[in-house]
Amino acid sequence: MNEKIIILDFGSQYTQLIARNVREHNIYCEILPFSSELKFDSSVKGVILSGSPCSVNDEDNPSIDIEAINAKVPVLGICYGAQLTTKNLGGKVEKSSTREYGRAQLIDIEENHLLFNEVSASEVWMSHADTITKLPEGIRVIAKTDSIPIAAFEVENKPNPWYGIQFHPEVTHSQKGKRIIGNFLVDVCGCSQDWTPASYVKETVAEIKELVGEHKVVMALSGGVDSTVAATLIHRAIGEQLTCVFVDNGLLRKDEFSQVLTDYEKLGLNIIGVNAADKFYTQLKGKSDPEEKRKIIGGGFIEIFDEEAKKIGDVSFLGQGTIYPDVIESVSVNGPSVTIKSHHNVGGLPEKMNLKLVEPLRYLFKDEVRKIGKELGLDKDFVQRHPFPGPGLGIRILGEVSAEKAKMLQEADHIFIQGLKDANLYHQVWQAGAMLLPVQSVGVMGDERTYEFTLALRAVTSVDGMTADWAHLPHKFLAKVSNDIINKVQGINRVVYDISSKPPATIEWE
Repeated sequence: MNEKIIILDFGSQYTQLIARNVREHNIYCEILPFSSELKFDSSVKGVILSGSPCSVNDEDNPSIDIEAINAKVPVLGICYGAQLTTKNLGGKVEKSSTREYGRAQLIDIEENHLLFNEVSASEVWMSHADTITKLPEGIRVIAKTDSIPIAAFEVENKPNPWYGIQFHPEVTHSQKGKRIIGNFLVDVCGCSQDWTPASYVKETVAEIKELVGEHKVVMALSGGVDSTVAATLIHRAIGEQLTCVFVDNGLLRKDEFSQVLTDYEKLGLNIIGVNAADKFYTQLKGKSDPEEKRKIIGGGFIEIFDEEAKKIGDVSFLGQGTIYPDVIESVSVNGPSVTIKSHHNVGGLPEKMNLKLVEPLRYLFKDEVRKIGKELGLDKDFVQRHPFPGPGLGIRILGEVSAEKAKMLQEADHIFIQGLKDANLYHQVWQAGAMLLPVQSVGVMGDERTYEFTLALRAVTSVDGMTADWAHLPHKFLAKVSNDIINKVQGINRVVYDISSKPPATIEWE
């Protein structure tokens, strides 16, 4: 059983950063809504309380019994977690006279304190409108900043160590933040840091074998890293009991259907390829609303997948490449009954087909999936492949989708992606693609006037897609790609480059 840290989420924008920081120390962790009913066994080594957009003084502020948790394991409260600790124990938290946001200098650090082992005066990141103005009895200040007298504290005489900090160690702006979190995990909680890609593969394969037994598993593949790594793990566990289905909806990238089928066969996967492009083009005719297009593409896929599964017969499990951000975004901090985001995987299939799920990547972030893929020996082209949306080019063709538009976009997208590879820029970008806009503009080619489509190029840098910045690609490269697209793809006479970050924009346009 893996050691783990539980992170209780009070709605902070930084909660996933805490989790990523913990994972980087080779320690497993899970994010749970603050309202979760916690079960403590020997695997739980500590609890971290996240920040929150709420105030502890709000009438309906999110609150928990931290003392009950501390009776079981060590606790670290970050920002809101520290303020909630203070309020629960009888201290005072008030509105700051000035909003404490941005960089501050950590000073007056208590010498030889476990939490601050090898942490010197350094820059930290503040982000709160409230501040602790009075500590209750039994709490000792262990660090200050140049702007507040209580930056970190220790609750004394408790069953287990209990700390609060009013800055955010999980963000990169906090220079020694990773060390502080590491001190809590290793020196305070006693974690052994043995959660590695190799151990994950070994344990997951064993778990899949036990779960599936002699039953059959069917799984949809997309060619992307998530489904490929998930399928490889399942195949390693149960071999030919796994059957994979790869559907060409006419909205894949150029030549992707044949190339990916060949690559999967080289991996030894038992795979069925289904060419259903005409079916999808027919169903999408006249449809321009993004959500309607998504539902049509998803519904059409379910129909085809269901048909293929019935041909296999006696299937008990559905494999999916669900990853941790999908899980987190599907659950509100106010409880599991509120959904923030519809699940991006094969929604509706488990219920429709009465199947149980096998999701070997359910608790991994995207970069961790890549590490598992590398551990499994997958080719770099699979492991480092850019993410691609489930509905494919159906949501990169803004407005109505047609076979003609799909072919046009496939050609333009191929020039862009191949250009990135040829210029050794592909692996510097997290995701890239082209969007065909429902906008036509006047152009001149030779002596002829044209009135053709506009294409937008999109490339972003990111770690896991939760936030992203537009990629600062060389102007010379963009000029060449634009020129190649306009000269080689009939129907496009203008190319633009998207320089929006996420947030406020999203990576995809629909």
